[in-house]
Amino acid sequence: MLQTNNLGFIGLGVMGEPICRNLVKKSGAAVIAFDLSPEPVARLRAEGADVAGSVAEVVDKSEIVFLCLPSAKHVRSVFEGDGILKNIRAKQVVVDLGTSSVKQTRDFAHRLQARGASWVDAPIARTRQAAQDGTLSVMVGAAPELFAAIEPLIRCFATDVTSCGDVGAGQVTKILNNMVLFQTVNALAEAVAVAERSGVDPALLLDTLSKGSADSFALRNHGIKAIVPGNFPERAFSTEYALKDLSYALELADDAGIKIRGAELIGKVLQEAIDAGSGEAYFPVIAKHIEGR
Repeated sequence: MLQTNNLGFIGLGVMGEPICRNLVKKSGAAVIAFDLSPEPVARLRAEGADVAGSVAEVVDKSEIVFLCLPSAKHVRSVFEGDGILKNIRAKQVVVDLGTSSVKQTRDFAHRLQARGASWVDAPIARTRQAAQDGTLSVMVGAAPELFAAIEPLIRCFATDVTSCGDVGAGQVTKILNNMVLFQTVNALAEAVAVAERSGVDPALLLDTLSKGSADSFALRNHGIKAIVPGNFPERAFSTEYALKDLSYALELADDAGIKIRGAELIGKVLQEAIDAGSGEAYFPVIAKHIEGR
């Protein structure tokens, strides 16, 4: 592990707060946290975290800074201005836990490298409960020696930690994971809609599919726990966030000169759900907007 007595954490949302809490409890380091919302800051302060008043203060007081922010736009906002780039020091490491643009990731890594610092992409996967339990899956883009140094810290909140390659490779892997997930959830939504219209109980359908070749994590979680009961809460992984992540996959495919028709189609499905007023709802809400449901 990197020799550090001070960790920074920026972004205490649905996933960031429990991840930061696990670092406070398990890392053995002092953790200084920052978020624009006072409620999670207060909760973490009560559990032993220090609190910063700005991004600049987090960078100033930390050797390793974790980011857990909603999108590339939010990451850019803490990188620029009186943020990471202006205040970074040589040998510091920034670990981005969000799903973000590969181009931006590699650009930020290049700019930090010029300052003697490092950028690591380590996007997280799995659920809010997994974040609370410390059982996330993390896909890391970093040089092998840097991966080896930060892996013990990541294992404070993750049970599956994969070295995917150099900077940006973690984002590529996570983006494609999400692309496959969205298309799978759409297939499940369509299957449930057809089953209902054809006189087959959706719960029975998915339970039966889970015993055969159509089984998947998406079926057992998004299908059985969200689509069948119609449970699409806010403050979960929203339709707008899903479309944002899909846009990164489409950008990757365009750069590679590959036409990904299935991804293009699910992009239209997500946009239709957003246009119908479900942008902030948990993204399996696309099932609600299939004709006949």
